[in-house]
Amino acid sequence: MIVYLDASALVKRYVAEAGSAEVGGLIDQAAAIGTAIISRVEVAAALAKAVRLALLTREEGASALQLFSAEWESLVRLQMTEVLVSRAASLAWDYGLRGYDAAHLASALLWRDMLGEPVTVASYDRQLWNAAQATGLIAWPKSLP
Repeated sequence: MIVYLDASALVKRYVAEAGSAEVGGLIDQAAAIGTAIISRVEVAAALAKAVRLALLTREEGASALQLFSAEWESLVRLQMTEVLVSRAASLAWDYGLRGYDAAHLASALLWRDMLGEPVTVASYDRQLWNAAQATGLIAWPKSLP
């Protein structure tokens, strides 16, 4: 299985929260795991926000960020190009997505097109999850709360 993780799913790999065990299981089943390069800043920002909101201690946040940084190179990192950004802009308009969500969707679609294989998109963002289904990607988890 080819798995694309957006930042909402990727954070669950590094912070114990609802869905973390399921994301871990999905990652264990994957033949390849990818994400857009923008996930690097999104995950760091999410961890920093969790520290600001006292959901994580500074040490827990720093530890999670260090582990994420150590594993970053093992991910397939999809690059942002003018063509990808143009596709993301169209997807943002067509599906009412926020900018980075549209970039994630465009990245997952590009990866699917490059591989010629189905891609499972892991996301806990309802709009992105719905748009992934609408564009022929496999949305994961099977349902969102």
